[in-house]
Amino acid sequence: MATALNRVDDSSFNVPANDGDGYRPSPDEPFMNPRQQEYFRDKLLRWKDAILKEAEATLSQLQVEPLREADLTDRASSETDWSIELRTRDRQRKLISKIDAALRRLDEGEYGYCEVSGEPISLGRLEARPIATMTVEAQERHERNEKVSRED
Repeated sequence: MATALNRVDDSSFNVPANDGDGYRPSPDEPFMNPRQQEYFRDKLLRWKDAILKEAEATLSQLQVEPLREADLTDRASSETDWSIELRTRDRQRKLISKIDAALRRLDEGEYGYCEVSGEPISLGRLEARPIATMTVEAQERHERNEKVSRED
């Protein structure tokens, strides 16, 4: 199954922005200035586009290539591969809603700021995870509290 090799994951958007000058946000400039906002908007839109294209390819392949294996073992293997592929697409569908939420935060001027503390999220974190809504510290606290809640 070819689509498993072409899978779009969280790292697939880590390509330079298409603005041609190789711009990367720097801590030496004002935080979330218009150029940084445009950089992250472009990054988010390219990521979303890549996910949607991959989903279209998966759907096309599902329609064109039904399971035809005569051997039960081969058929089971193919069904497992498709099941994994469809779970991946479902995770990416949820990721698209997070990308859309990040784009809304950009439009509202809230992008790049922690939803818990209101502090700026580091550019390195936003570069690595442009849908981040919390600083590393706030995220760690959240995860520790979540772990404690699960153990109770």
